[in-house]
Amino acid sequence: MELVRGAHNLHERHRPCVATIGNFDGIHRGHQAVIQSLHAAGRRLGLPTTVILFEPQPREFFMPDRAPGRILRLRDKLRVLRSLGVERTLCLRFDAHLAAEPAEDFIQRLLVDALDVRFLMVGDDFRFGHRRRGDFAMLQRAADTRGFELERMPTVSYGDARVSSTRIREALAQGDLHTAEVLLGRRLRISGRVVRGEALGRELGWPTANIRFGQHPPPMRGIFNVAVHGLGGIRPGVASLGTRPTVNGVETLLETYLLDFSGDLYGRTIDVEFLAWQRGEERFDGLEALKEQIAADVTAARAWFEDHGYLKANTAG
Repeated sequence: MELVRGAHNLHERHRPCVATIGNFDGIHRGHQAVIQSLHAAGRRLGLPTTVILFEPQPREFFMPDRAPGRILRLRDKLRVLRSLGVERTLCLRFDAHLAAEPAEDFIQRLLVDALDVRFLMVGDDFRFGHRRRGDFAMLQRAADTRGFELERMPTVSYGDARVSSTRIREALAQGDLHTAEVLLGRRLRISGRVVRGEALGRELGWPTANIRFGQHPPPMRGIFNVAVHGLGGIRPGVASLGTRPTVNGVETLLETYLLDFSGDLYGRTIDVEFLAWQRGEERFDGLEALKEQIAADVTAARAWFEDHGYLKANTAG
């Protein structure tokens, strides 16, 4: 899959195409249905598929302190899109300039001139352009005038409600990994480069591989049983995702202790797959109490892996 960062990097070879636009946070079953429809249109028209997304997401730009937690980081979005066979992803930087662009100009500049879109799929509630004046009706008028096809995103339901990123965030916030997995169509995985922390875990006797999130952390907190990919095999571990309230932490970190593993992981990229929720994030009365709880979490994780036959089956390499 080709990643194009910014419309200024589009060239003649990127047009024409079939495309869809959105945040695609989670790339859940609904998003996957969109991409399947896009592939069908691409085969019918003999054109490549292009997914257009924004970085940061618009709500993160307009409401940085109130934006919902991210299900997937950009790195992980791209990995999933690649696995779904998307041929190109156009990542547009959402900034003051893009936010101020009139919707009509966005259509002409990007969809018509830069991409020569022949088929476009968006949601009924998709809004774009200055003051969010652009909507499906405006796109329909443009499609009729410019001669491209326009379709609404299909509705995919689970239970009695539509599959949505909001439902997934709510499930994750409650530690309900099963519902999140059903809505996503796969287990949640977070990848990142291992960074140096304060070495608190090592000081307590439980060294961890730490991943930072910056301004857009995931929507869940707690202690999880995880599988770590990218170390020459699948390694079981127990992970803490949160702000570390016992030591008055502020930054959200993913700290993963790998069972029966030793080695320097700084600078390496790992992929953490969330298997089961153990408990919520807690504040303890001092480091000794925290150390005891970590030991109990590791014991519980080891028992879970043994019960599921995971230690024997997934530690090769």
